[in-house]
Amino acid sequence: MSIVRLEITGSIATLTLCRPQSLNALGQDGDGQAFRAACEKINADKSVRAVVFAAEGRAFSAGGDLKAMQAKHGNFAGSPSDIADAYKSNIHLIIRSLWGLEVPVISAINGPAIGLGCDVACMGDIRIASKDAKFGLTFLKIGLIPGDGGAWLSPRIMGMARAAELLFTGDVIDASKALEWGIVSDVVEADELMDAAYAMATRVAKQPPLALRATKALLRQGQNTNFDTILELSAATQGLMHNTEDHIEGVAAILEKRAPHFTGR
Repeated sequence: MSIVRLEITGSIATLTLCRPQSLNALGQDGDGQAFRAACEKINADKSVRAVVFAAEGRAFSAGGDLKAMQAKHGNFAGSPSDIADAYKSNIHLIIRSLWGLEVPVISAINGPAIGLGCDVACMGDIRIASKDAKFGLTFLKIGLIPGDGGAWLSPRIMGMARAAELLFTGDVIDASKALEWGIVSDVVEADELMDAAYAMATRVAKQPPLALRATKALLRQGQNTNFDTILELSAATQGLMHNTEDHIEGVAAILEKRAPHFTGR
């Protein structure tokens, strides 16, 4: 069974981890390709304006498959170079696929998100947790490092000192601490999580599609370039946005005191 299930309803896509029997462990052969196929489909569908990223079962993801690691099976078998190649072609493909989503992603974190699972959950632009959620960067506890790019991602999510604390201690924190640290923006009751995620996705999906994707792209670019470059990119992008029908519609709707109808043109 594929690790992810994709469903598209109207302007919202739902990407669900569906390996609950193993707490949505990641890293089996084909996982990266499954994520790539789903994310490419989302990007190609211009009717999609937001993604809810969720999980089946009692965990969001327990991270890498420990049983496969113990058995030296699949992606965790072979020489150091074999394992490095497997990371690049599979686990990194999961991360790259989620990072490359062009529309906003709302992670609905229902339970433990540990190691690779924590970093995958943090690929969401907006993260909402249930009170049952827990977060840990526990790579060192099993003699590993964050091999999924987490050393780049986690300081940008929670700040360098807190990322270092989680990585160096292997501690697991609860949802309230994750809220305090800025890992998530809201914590809700477990039975309210998906409603909260879809409510957020619906608010996001009301925005003009071209400007929405362009804004996410600028946020991504802003993490890797300097201020002057972002100003140049912003000016060029704004010139394009001023010439869209959605800009004209947005201005008219405000002046006419009505709800806008954006079409992505």
